[in-house]
Amino acid sequence: MGEMTGFQLGVIGALFLSVASSVSIVICNKALMSNLGFPFATTLTSWHLMVTFCTLHVANRLNFFESKSIDMKTVMLFGILNGVSIGLLNLSLGFNSVGFYQMTKLAIIPFTVLVETLFLKKQFSQQIKFSLFLLLVGVGIASVTDLQLNLVGTILSLLAIITTCIGQILTNTIQKRLNVSSTQLLYQSAPFQAAILFVSGPVVDQFLTKQSVFSHKYSPIVLVFIILSCLIAVSVNFSTFLVIGKTSPVTYQVLGHLKTCLVLGFGYTLLHDPFTERNIIGILVAIFGMGLYSYFCAQENKKKQAADVKDGAPLLSQDKDSHEVKKLTKNSLV
Repeated sequence: MGEMTGFQLGVIGALFLSVASSVSIVICNKALMSNLGFPFATTLTSWHLMVTFCTLHVANRLNFFESKSIDMKTVMLFGILNGVSIGLLNLSLGFNSVGFYQMTKLAIIPFTVLVETLFLKKQFSQQIKFSLFLLLVGVGIASVTDLQLNLVGTILSLLAIITTCIGQILTNTIQKRLNVSSTQLLYQSAPFQAAILFVSGPVVDQFLTKQSVFSHKYSPIVLVFIILSCLIAVSVNFSTFLVIGKTSPVTYQVLGHLKTCLVLGFGYTLLHDPFTERNIIGILVAIFGMGLYSYFCAQENKKKQAADVKDGAPLLSQDKDSHEVKKLTKNSLV
């Protein structure tokens, strides 16, 4: 019972850390890119991952966690896949309208459910599917504005959905099957993610923004926000692996849409972004869907725990009967 309570507290802590750090980095990056004129998102992400790796390396040297050796080919492919998915998402935003980009992010949940159902034989109840549907409708109402389609943008969006979905499923699968912690997996894979984005980032950013990250004028305030963004990113990257490892890729995506609603709210409150009745209705529908998802997941976990206890009861009884037989046999021999 104590172990289960500790696990639940760990999940709650991971979810809170993920939400707090993600909302913080969105606000920081929005100020950096919109107000301070630093538009190089992909390159900035590579710096995030390099700082994350350096921080974890120092933590490992100070024995805050123990490094665990993982098959190099697995880690390399996993790191490259995650790096490619980040680049594809940024390219998708560059080639599509903001509305279509939001639809791309929304499509990750149903695609993840489809992949886990077909290939991992995971079952999702009708209640879970309904709550996810409500969530997606709500976020769509709140965040999707214009939808403009083009062939290149659509292909990039499909590739972004596939790579993001597979990367998040692998994050969960590798941790459980190889018995590694989120910190150990992030420590091993971050250099490969950072490397591919460090090489491709400036090219992607120059293609999207028509500006060079190398010729940009870095004022002191820009440098302060870049450093702040990198420091917050350590928490974001760590909590991402932690949440996916402790819950599931679908739950992480649900959490991501909660962050979207919070960012819209904070944007209106702190940055005075325009806010309409449509935004409010969408956020309320999305929050209702999230509440249903949390409730149905909790109910299913209780049923599963009750079934496990029920299945374990005969075994305990059998062990007790076996012990009594042994005791009687021993007494008879005496």
